[in-house]
Amino acid sequence: MLTVDFDRLGVGPGKRVIDVGCGAGRHSFEAYRRGADIVAFDQNESDLADVDSMFKAMAEVGEAPAYAKAETVRGDALDLPYGDGEFDVVIASEILEHIPQDDQAIAELVRVLKPGGALAVTVPRWLPERICWALSDEYHANEGGHVRIYRADDLRRKITARDVRFIRHTHAHALHSPYWWLKCAVGVSNDKNPLVTAYHRMLVWDMMSAPVLTRTTERLLDPVIGKSVALYFAKPAVRSARR
Repeated sequence: MLTVDFDRLGVGPGKRVIDVGCGAGRHSFEAYRRGADIVAFDQNESDLADVDSMFKAMAEVGEAPAYAKAETVRGDALDLPYGDGEFDVVIASEILEHIPQDDQAIAELVRVLKPGGALAVTVPRWLPERICWALSDEYHANEGGHVRIYRADDLRRKITARDVRFIRHTHAHALHSPYWWLKCAVGVSNDKNPLVTAYHRMLVWDMMSAPVLTRTTERLLDPVIGKSVALYFAKPAVRSARR
């Protein structure tokens, strides 16, 4: 389940990509499949071990081109261990809402991006997220949980203040919003609730089978209740002189 549009980012052979806060690695795996050199970056050692195992499995079965490189790196998004302008593409999906010092994290994302490079940032969308917070404290008020709810325009201004150009935004995962509202209503950890179980089965079926009915339904609902908003930016190839 991808939140980021890889075609829009131009991810492919010869591109160096970093997936900051990669989590379970869904975006990192897609970059690797497309032949990019990918760095899966996260602070969670256990997640990174699983991602590394998947990278190796993908290489063994030929799911990624032999020339592509994939590595996992553990570290802090507030202090990325890379020089300025090292990456053609920077992805930060569903991480800024967890970081109290989001301005510092944004500065680091932009710093390591090459001039002419592409940046994709995704966060939970304001309305679906606000409903989740209203229904359940357990959903967000926990260690490592969400510390803020973004409005897309506010986040866009934060990022463009770092001398990058906003390209566009999209919404994704509308079918997941009711699922999380349901979980928040019955208890986020109550996975045995029959309604939660049934809805989860439907989501898994949808992801595995991609039937026309649910794909069309989600595409129509994304602008209304899409769970995530994705914002795309470009770093100017030549930095404009400051006045």
